[in-house]
Amino acid sequence: MRQQKTTGEQRWVLGLTAIGSMVVALDTLVVAAALTTIRQDLGASIEQLEWTVNAYALTFAVLMLSAAALGDRWGRRRTFAGGLALFTFASIACALAPSVPWLIGARALQGVGAAVVMPLSMSLLGAAFPPERRGWAIGVFSSLTGLAVLGGPMIGGAVTEGLAWQWIFWINVPIGVLAVPLVLRRIPESRGAVRRLDPVGAVLATLAVLGVVWGVVRGEPSGWTSVEVVGSLVAGALLLVAFLAWESRSDQPMVPLTFFRNHTFSAGNAAGFLLSAALLGAVFFLNQYLQVELGSGPLKAGLQLLPWTATLFVVAPIAGRLVDRYGERPLVVVGLLLQGAGMLWIALAIHADTRYAALVVPLMVAGCGVSMALPATQSAGVGSVPRESVGTASGVYAMLRQLGGVAGVAVAAAVFAGAGGYASFGAGITRAMVVCGVLSLAGALTGLGITARRKVEVRV
Repeated sequence: MRQQKTTGEQRWVLGLTAIGSMVVALDTLVVAAALTTIRQDLGASIEQLEWTVNAYALTFAVLMLSAAALGDRWGRRRTFAGGLALFTFASIACALAPSVPWLIGARALQGVGAAVVMPLSMSLLGAAFPPERRGWAIGVFSSLTGLAVLGGPMIGGAVTEGLAWQWIFWINVPIGVLAVPLVLRRIPESRGAVRRLDPVGAVLATLAVLGVVWGVVRGEPSGWTSVEVVGSLVAGALLLVAFLAWESRSDQPMVPLTFFRNHTFSAGNAAGFLLSAALLGAVFFLNQYLQVELGSGPLKAGLQLLPWTATLFVVAPIAGRLVDRYGERPLVVVGLLLQGAGMLWIALAIHADTRYAALVVPLMVAGCGVSMALPATQSAGVGSVPRESVGTASGVYAMLRQLGGVAGVAVAAAVFAGAGGYASFGAGITRAMVVCGVLSLAGALTGLGITARRKVEVRV
């Protein structure tokens, strides 16, 4: 009888944490399908569209590690429920946004909720399942999260076209309203080792990234030599140095810099950063290109991206098995080379009379590449540290991937704006896709730094 009760609890934990992870992952990409509609409805500039995407990713990235520590201290179930409630409230604020600045602020608040939900989902799973069943539970959890990523552009397109762009946020509300009381009732409370928080590190990291991204975003409209842009970039760089200095002296740093002495950890995280930079930069523009230049509706554009996104479910599981057999380096290098080749191919294929059929094969090539590289970069970044440090390493990897997406959107959009922006969309997206291809190739080069087999573990 006790065994049945325990199994029931585990099912509730798996189901509810997966629901939380899915809505958080969905909102990373679902907005891409609505960007063209938001631009037309609210009169948003390319700069404002960037912040609509990046405000979410930025707060999501820099607060994840702090949120995990708060969950260990306050109780994971309680903190997870609070994060889901905040995410739901912020979704209402997004749906009610009368202007772009309001929407950007609400998206930043959404990112705070997401930063709580995602790491605590994994912590609750780890506490609920014994080691012999934990791998299966994480596999189911990851598959459902991947389904949300895959369906993001398609779901966003269907909702935007069938209802209105505001409904991509309204759909989160009933999920949150139902899930929060179930979390409090059905998931057992758990706590971890109490870790000292690092609010100084979190603030320095946030301001450093904000300074650099602000400078890149404002470069084209304000001028790259303007006081605003130069000052922002310099301030961001100085704050990054201050963050590194603080972390190196902290007894319990947010990001243990000693991890980066391990070549595999450093190369895997750098490759993951560049992979996400290229991927999110391309997602930001390709959906808009299909709608603006090829005349597709939001739903059709989401479906047209399936040759790219659907490879995740076909190639990624095979790649995961190949990592175990051959190591991470060949999968990272080959995968990112394929992603780069696909994106450069798309850049060459785009011209005045381009038809969708010309994009199908390069989309598949890029999709196969990212599906190969994604599990391999994660394995290199997380599996190269001692077992007791895997949780922290996983948080660092997830944070850097999110920051990579912020950087990729900012850089690609700056190049797009420099080519004339929406007034000359074809030329702008060609250059943006070249940037994404180059970022992918740079990721392949960093992947060469991954050792063939992990033999040395870092000491913390």
